[in-house]
Amino acid sequence: MPQISPSRRLRRTPFSDGVEAAGVKGYTVYNRMLLPTVFESVEADYRHLKTHVQVWDVACERQVELRGPDAARLMQMLTPRDLRGMLPGQCFYVPIVDETGGMLNDPVAVKLSEDRWWISIADSDLLLWVKGIAVGYRLDVLVDEPDVSPLAVQGPKADELMARVFGDRVRDIRFFRFDMFEFEGRDLAIARSGYSKQGGFEIYVEGSEIGMPLWNALFAAGEDLQVRAGCPNLIERIESGLLSYGNDMTDDNTPHECGLGKFCNTNTAIGCIGRDALLRVAKEGPIQQIRPIAIAGDPVPGCDRPLGLYADGKWVGQVTSAAWSPDFKTNVAIGMVRLSHWDAGTELDIEVPGGMRRATVQSHFWI
Repeated sequence: MPQISPSRRLRRTPFSDGVEAAGVKGYTVYNRMLLPTVFESVEADYRHLKTHVQVWDVACERQVELRGPDAARLMQMLTPRDLRGMLPGQCFYVPIVDETGGMLNDPVAVKLSEDRWWISIADSDLLLWVKGIAVGYRLDVLVDEPDVSPLAVQGPKADELMARVFGDRVRDIRFFRFDMFEFEGRDLAIARSGYSKQGGFEIYVEGSEIGMPLWNALFAAGEDLQVRAGCPNLIERIESGLLSYGNDMTDDNTPHECGLGKFCNTNTAIGCIGRDALLRVAKEGPIQQIRPIAIAGDPVPGCDRPLGLYADGKWVGQVTSAAWSPDFKTNVAIGMVRLSHWDAGTELDIEVPGGMRRATVQSHFWI
């Protein structure tokens, strides 16, 4: 099989040595960094994630740091979510949009203080967009990528493992909030968040040199918890309805099409660059929207290209992520479906390798 040739353009992470020692079998490229995709197998990793605890190298979730007097103003210009009530210590899921209301990213905003924010981004060149806005509007703010690399601890035993390393106070962190904890003389922000629905934390490791000491400490503390190296799991994220920017949505889609309208306070998010466009979308309503879809038959291959959805031979949407679910005994999928056919229970035809299958729009995601 062809291999990816290493270079300085494809960056290793502070945890790459640990990932390789753990027997990683596959990577993808994400924000020009290596992101593990499988260790034992996608299904075995899925079962372990739902049963035990995993440590994930998600350093590829790069941070865009906003620092300075205009940091809060710039942050609000980027998103239609109203941030005025956000307090230091909170994390908000924020759609980031362009001037047409198209999605540029769906990151987590971390408010460290009134004049310092991190934007923990999905896979896109958001840093360049934010720098352009700051320069174009002559804002008093520094925009940069800091030496911060997230490390996730996910799974039902995550609280126990984290408490062994950071103390019982870590159990008190509320969902989408963070607090500061000491490790080897360094204060680290730890949030109760992560790219799974199994529960867990994200540790914002500030300083690459402590990456492997922290990795090793977690594995030493969790041996009896059956801790393993893991990664975002395709099956579990589809069951959970966790969207993947660049796969399930692009800048051609608005937040409302992506089912993220609840994160848009367009009337009150004064200053958002895409506000006028989104006000029109909110008034008229989307003509297509993300929907959970079950696909009949044997396991379908992963989507390296969209799979067309049809009704009476007419194209009505596409599936962008799909996988066989061992727990729900069906192919689970995420798709963008036209208004005329997005109601739960609607039966469609889907074009998969090897022919057509039956697909059914679901009322909700599986987890």
